[in-house]
Amino acid sequence: MLGARAWLGSVLLLPRAGVGLAASRRCPGVWPRTWPHRNPSRGSSSRDKDRSATVSSSVPMPAGGKGSHPSSTPQRVPNRLIHEKSPYLLQHAYNPVDWYPWGQEAFDKARKENKPIFLSVGYSTCHWCHMMEEESFQNEEIGRLLSEDFVSVKVDREERPDVDKVYMTFVQATSSGGGWPMNVWLTPNLQPFVGGTYFPPEDGLTRVGFRTVLLRIREQWKQNKNTLLENSQRVTTALLARSEISMGDRQLPPSAATMNNRCFQQLNEGYDEEYGGFAEAPKFPTPVILSFLFSYWLSHQLTQDGSRAQQMALHTLKMMANGGIRDHVGQGFHRYSTDCQWHVPHFEKMLYDQAQLAVAYSQAFQISGDEFYSDVAKGILQYVARSLSHRSGGFYSAEDADSPPERGMRPKEGAYYVWTVKEVQQLLPEPVLGATEPLTSGQLLMKHYGLTEAGNISPSQDPKGELQGQNVLTVRYSLELTAARFGLDVEAVRTLLNTGLEKLFQARKHRPKPHLDSKMLAAWNGLMVSGYAVTGAVLGQDRLINYATNGAKFLKRHMFDVASGRLMRTCYTGSGGTVEHSNPPCWGFLEDYAFVVRGLLDLYEASQESAWLEWALRLQDTQDRLFWDSQGGGYFCNEAELGAGLPLRLKDDQDGAEPSANSVSAHNLLRLHGFTGHKDWMDKCVCLLTAFSERMRRVPVALPEMVRALSAQQQTLKQIVICGDRQAKDTKALVQCVHSVYIPNKVLILADGDPSSFLSRQLPFLSTLRRLEDQATAYVCENQACSMPITDPCELRKLLHP
Repeated sequence: MLGARAWLGSVLLLPRAGVGLAASRRCPGVWPRTWPHRNPSRGSSSRDKDRSATVSSSVPMPAGGKGSHPSSTPQRVPNRLIHEKSPYLLQHAYNPVDWYPWGQEAFDKARKENKPIFLSVGYSTCHWCHMMEEESFQNEEIGRLLSEDFVSVKVDREERPDVDKVYMTFVQATSSGGGWPMNVWLTPNLQPFVGGTYFPPEDGLTRVGFRTVLLRIREQWKQNKNTLLENSQRVTTALLARSEISMGDRQLPPSAATMNNRCFQQLNEGYDEEYGGFAEAPKFPTPVILSFLFSYWLSHQLTQDGSRAQQMALHTLKMMANGGIRDHVGQGFHRYSTDCQWHVPHFEKMLYDQAQLAVAYSQAFQISGDEFYSDVAKGILQYVARSLSHRSGGFYSAEDADSPPERGMRPKEGAYYVWTVKEVQQLLPEPVLGATEPLTSGQLLMKHYGLTEAGNISPSQDPKGELQGQNVLTVRYSLELTAARFGLDVEAVRTLLNTGLEKLFQARKHRPKPHLDSKMLAAWNGLMVSGYAVTGAVLGQDRLINYATNGAKFLKRHMFDVASGRLMRTCYTGSGGTVEHSNPPCWGFLEDYAFVVRGLLDLYEASQESAWLEWALRLQDTQDRLFWDSQGGGYFCNEAELGAGLPLRLKDDQDGAEPSANSVSAHNLLRLHGFTGHKDWMDKCVCLLTAFSERMRRVPVALPEMVRALSAQQQTLKQIVICGDRQAKDTKALVQCVHSVYIPNKVLILADGDPSSFLSRQLPFLSTLRRLEDQATAYVCENQACSMPITDPCELRKLLHP
């Protein structure tokens, strides 16, 4: 990996500083809950096979380390992070460390005093970020080292994804993986020379402690600074060459059929037949992969591979929904599973997971007709509306994994979500009438969800012993089997279980809640607008579409600068539920524009309100102006001015926990071309796909969302036009018919007969389409050639889903 491991160790005299042991990923083994947060956007749970975690030690370190003081010490004095808005930075505002936020003040100090920069990156709901803050950054001795010998900089990766991506690229290239907290040492010119993830505070049997790392880097900076600088420059040059994505001499992207088949075969090889998913432990939800499989099925319906793709996606979604990665009591999904069975999760809940999984389960319902999937989608959105929604329509970022088991106690991971048998028995003591043996509601629920007296969490998944005797609810039997076991009616069992879960939910309200990251990000709000819009459209529920509309209104009101036409990356919840911004504002990155544009296009198709489509076009124009690479094709992740000083300007080339913004942009450009007929959008899409040709050819499974876009570009996009009054019942019936069918490569257009309307001005051929006998009428058009007029939703469905 760039030959960097050798010089890291030799220069610093450290055994791969900050890079831990590659953890075993053999199934049916389990993945301990306490590994540091890994970067799921690199390597693969179902993608590149060389991904492994950077970990510290399987042995928990004592909190605080040598010379530490409890966080409750009354003499704490805030550092300059107290003036920041980020919840993550504020968590470090009382550290005895002279922290700086990312900015020119810190860089100038490093250059003036000729000191290395210590950059620490994380986010507010990150378990291992909490651990390192408690063990090391609250330690007075470590705080003095960081303040006297380094310029220490804290970054919230969700505020500055560009900074995170640049230095994560370095960490992954010079180690066995990446994750958070990410800790990197930089030259005053911001070039990295050492990096890693979590460090324990003191030396252990297999690990060098953080204090030792600091002392050795300080020594080497004084004695061998020139060597460090030379090696840093060499690695930066290599990373520049390695990360370049450009059209080069290529004129066209690769064959979609070839990329599709290769991507499917790579997924098929890594598929878990029993539990679904595409990796051994840990298992991450991978909506981009499921979306690819559904698209692959649609274009290969009559083949064995097509049926296989559908089965892989549906089985994975069902096993996830039955597993402990889903919160059966409060709904929503946790971040990932620590085992192959989707049983014991890492308990944090992220907005971007909820948004994408709502769409995936809605698509599964479109394809299968099984209400199991639509119920899961509705449950996800119910959780978001209750727990992650601002009163003005925006959506919060995440809920933490950790919380105190009881008020005043030290937080523990999963404490809010787990149950003992005794708790359930006390909450659900009612006898179940009609059972073939003595049975209480609690016993029925415990049987169905696999609760045991000793707890159902393996000690290997709980190395700190925090969850002894605790249980994670996970569906062990079908309703039919549970009913048969006790001689009960299936519907009676369903009612009893739902009643029991509701009682557990009400009881859980009295527990201390996990920390809420109330920061609001434009990108993730865009994804959530899509989640509500798509699910509401598929299920025909205006209430859900209204949530999407309110989310879009929030973005326009609070995260859009009318004067410049630019999006803001972040806003924050202030006192009394007000909305606040940082000063100066944090401007949007590529993903903010791409995900918001997608959300607006989905919202237009769900609501037929053309104002959202018009705003999407304006945002796309701004995105092109700020991020497009006119030389090499594709979009950079950040504005050139905003990323000034960073050693790399990257184009995200991985569909991971979130899709690559370039992949989403490719889809957006195709849809915008379908809505407007503007050839520029199609030309840009072709250039983008051509720029990523080599990456797709080399590892298509790393870019399943872009492979989907490639297929869409090389097929003919359907323009489904409904001529009618938006509020009329017959128009709504045709629109709902379209939404009920899985058709990913289409745009849905409402033509209301007004020649001066926005869409009529964009697509002149709409004026030639007429209502039949004054009824709402549908046309399915390709290349401006349209089908015969259709007024019957059943006939339209037959045409769309032969």
